[in-house]
Amino acid sequence: MENCIFCKIVRGDVPASKVYEDQDFVAFHDIHPAAPVHFLLIPKQHIASLYEVTETDQSLLGKMLWLTPQVAKQQGCENGFRTIINTGRVGGQEVFHLHIHIIGGKDRLPTMIHHGQ
Repeated sequence: MENCIFCKIVRGDVPASKVYEDQDFVAFHDIHPAAPVHFLLIPKQHIASLYEVTETDQSLLGKMLWLTPQVAKQQGCENGFRTIINTGRVGGQEVFHLHIHIIGGKDRLPTMIHHGQ
């Protein structure tokens, strides 16, 4: 996608503070970190959201989940981390290119969703 900011990062058209890259994925620091460690892991292939994945994406998604703790540990998340995949506008997705937020680096992250809401 020409106008997708994450595709521009993949192509090298937009700079990003990368923490990992291979032939399938790029991970880079979030520009508005929610914790001491906050990076995004994205596939280089443009997939708009988790809603858009197909059966043929299974191995890519498996690798994405396998990479998440590997890169998190490299970034200092030795005692755990939070993963977030926002899906669609209702789910809070702002950039429509599949991505996982990996957040950590604190003794304990705050509760995300309060009961009763």
